[in-house]
Amino acid sequence: MTWLIFLGLFVFSGATYWFTRGKAAARARTAERRAHSLPGQQAAYVAIWALIPAFLLLFALVTVGGRIETALLSTDLPPSVQALQPDRQELFIQDAHALAEGRGTSAATYEGPLKVALDAKVAEARQYDDLVTWGGVALAALIAVIGSLLAYRRLSPDFRARNRAEGWVAALLILCSAIALLTTIGIIASLLFESLRFFQVVNPVDFLTGLHWSPQTAMRADQAGSAGAFGAVPLFVGTLLIMTISMVVAGPIGLYSAIYLSEYAGPNLRAWAKPMLEILAGIPTVVFGVFAALTVGPAFAWFFKSIGALLVGGPLDDFGQYLSQVQPNMALAAGVVMGIMLIPFISSLSDDILNAVPQALRDGSYAMGATKSETVKKVVLPAALPGVAGAFILAISRAIGETMIVLLALGSGGGTSLTFNPLDAVSTVTVQIVSLLTGDLEFDRPTTMAAFGLGLTLFVVTLGLNIVALQIVKAYREQYD
Repeated sequence: MTWLIFLGLFVFSGATYWFTRGKAAARARTAERRAHSLPGQQAAYVAIWALIPAFLLLFALVTVGGRIETALLSTDLPPSVQALQPDRQELFIQDAHALAEGRGTSAATYEGPLKVALDAKVAEARQYDDLVTWGGVALAALIAVIGSLLAYRRLSPDFRARNRAEGWVAALLILCSAIALLTTIGIIASLLFESLRFFQVVNPVDFLTGLHWSPQTAMRADQAGSAGAFGAVPLFVGTLLIMTISMVVAGPIGLYSAIYLSEYAGPNLRAWAKPMLEILAGIPTVVFGVFAALTVGPAFAWFFKSIGALLVGGPLDDFGQYLSQVQPNMALAAGVVMGIMLIPFISSLSDDILNAVPQALRDGSYAMGATKSETVKKVVLPAALPGVAGAFILAISRAIGETMIVLLALGSGGGTSLTFNPLDAVSTVTVQIVSLLTGDLEFDRPTTMAAFGLGLTLFVVTLGLNIVALQIVKAYREQYD
């Protein structure tokens, strides 16, 4: 029913808009002098006053109406309910709410005086619900009508309706910006608070320089190694390894495709080739992860095992034995698929940067007798190098923060040993965050709080990379604007 009330309010606001617009247009045709604001701007002013105050009231009722009803129901409890424990009293109020709304509850468990008290509270809850709902609707309707009438009466040729309406829009934009800013501050604050709790238990130096990661050993105090091992260097190395593989794949392909589309492809070819390339950007990362786990990983494992079978028994028998034991959850598979995912990201940014290079530089190179390839290599790429470098850094930060591809390709456990071998299983910072925050662990344990330490480290690294990239791109734009 709530959405019907809001829909009715929007319909009323739209009706006031069209009515006021028609009246204002009629007055404008017969007026001796031109009004300050257009009919549509005057109508928007009236519609805003018909909508916003009533909408805020209804939103407040939807947000806190249930709490108001709970507070009213919690007063004057019968003695039989007061004798219950506080948690049982809360459950009693919740059951009364649910029965009043027609939802199934455990009402059959109440007997005797408690059943009588429950029936009384159910009737009381229905009264409060009707009072809040219909009283709120009536008050919102009254506010909408009064607001629209007062706004309509203020309209005149000299009234600055446009400025007033734009003021509401500016206030809305400021509100949205404030919400985004406060959300960011809240995320950072919660991350810092939990990370500080973690670093009170684990030395930050040991966390950043330790070579062994085994947080799950901190599950029981009587368990061997109960202090846990929180050296995050293996995770940093695994993240760096997969990021390097992905950039080796995505960097050349993305840049070369951008050069071709920007400098060599004709308009017709570019019109369909660029959208086809950017289709990859619309594929969810979970699909890439499934592709890595079910196709790329097994295909790589089969390929290396085939090579290992050929080398077994020969001079490279040890290497052949190693290749024959390669598993699909290798870092190489995750890195290659992540690189495929990053190709449109690098290609699109690099293409825009190459197109931003002034045509006069190309024309000057051609006038000196340079070929197209020489112009691209000697003129266009050096001019676009700061912007391309910024695009690569942004892609690196994207690769560092990627979760689903690595999680599905390597598994939630992965390998936590320190290795630079792309054929081994590794683990990354994001995979460990997911692994540590899933399950029934309590949040006051170092095992769980380690996720916040990893998250803070990842946040600082990606923030630094984004700042560097933005500074590089800013310098590039200042040079060629």
